Parts: sequence; C-alpha cells; structure tokens
Amino acid sequence: MQTKGTQDKATGLPTLDDLVACPQCDTLHQATELPTGARAHCQRCGTLLMTSQPAAIAQILSLALTAFIMLLAAISFPFLSLDAGGHHNATSVIDAILAFQDGFAAPLAIIVAFFIVVIPLIRLGALVYALGPLVRETKPRRRAREAFGLAEWLRPWSMAEIFIVGVTVALIKVAGMATVTLGPAFWAFAGVVVITVLKDQLICRYSIWEALDQSAA
Repeated sequence: MQTKGTQDKATGLPTLDDLVACPQCDTLHQATELPTGARAHCQRCGTLLMTSQPAAIAQILSLALTAFIMLLAAISFPFLSLDAGGHHNATSVIDAILAFQDGFAAPLAIIVAFFIVVIPLIRLGALVYALGPLVRETKPRRRAREAFGLAEWLRPWSMAEIFIVGVTVALIKVAGMATVTLGPAFWAFAGVVVITVLKDQLICRYSIWEALDQSAA
C-alpha cells in the first residue's frame, strides 16, 4: 500500500494518524483514501488492511442487527429433542447451561453462558450502537468509539460458532443411538454463525474508526 499523506514538519516522516499497522505482521503502512471498490493489502504478508465500500457499513449494521435478533431467538426456542427407547427429551440453550449449575460445575455454567450468549449479544449490541448513526450520516452516539472498541476486543471471546460446531459433532455421534430432531434454536444459531462470518469479512476497521472520527468532528 504505497500512498502519500501528511508529514511531520520536524522529521519529514508520516504522522502517526496516517499510519496503519498490519494486524498479522505489524508492518506499518501510510494510509490514504482509496477509490470506490478498491482494496489495500499489506506489502509484506498480503493481509487486507483497507477497503473502500460506501455501502459496507450499512450492510454490517444490517447483519449485526439480524444476528442479534436471531441469537435472542436461539435462546428462546427449543434447541433439539431426542427420542430413544420410548423416551422423549427436549432441551434449549438455557437448559444446557443450567445443566451445569449444581455443585462444582456451577462456574462452568457461568463460563458457557458468557461465551455463547452474553458476550456475543454484547458484541452485536455494541456494533449496532456504534454504527447506527453512521448509516444515517448523523453525529455518533456518546462513547461510540468505546462501543466499537469493545466489540473488537470481545471478538476472540465470542464463541457461538464454537458451540454450534461442538453440538454438530456430538449430534453425529448420538444420531446412531437416538432419533434427533433439530429445533428452531439450532437453525437460528447456525444462522448467527454464517452471518457473523459474513459480517467480519465486510468490516474494514480502519474505515470505521475514520468514519467515527470524521462524524464526531
């Protein structure tokens, strides 16, 4: 990404505000405005650093809001049911979490709840809070930068996709011993995983930070 930007008058070097660090190899690049539809990659490792897609923020907001609603549905409806030997048992995500509430497993229930429900909801809510005014081209909400920063900080800890993968593997093993019926919550969780992947592919973090700063100014 070779560009020209403002320079520090004393040193002749680019100012810190014009530098972008590669999230993979930490190589510094000088930022610039890109033509619509263009992409800028790291010169060292090829990681995508910046994009210029005016409609991307609206798409990210729509996906985040959809995932938020679907995640609420996923914890509200039955997740799956099992039929084996004449016995029927249906469970939800909340039931699965509460199964660990007794004895020494209680901390595990709290951890599971945070990683697969609470943290994903907080992250999606923070994105909606931070990006909503940008779509309307109005002044950002109070502490919008902190909200977006929180969403980015929580990204590695949002593990709804890990949960659905684990459940799928378990169901493959159980399917030979019982009749498994997938409930609405399972498909809602699967939808959240797909939407989250699409959303994270669209996010250009540098562009969002710049948009928040320009809108606040």
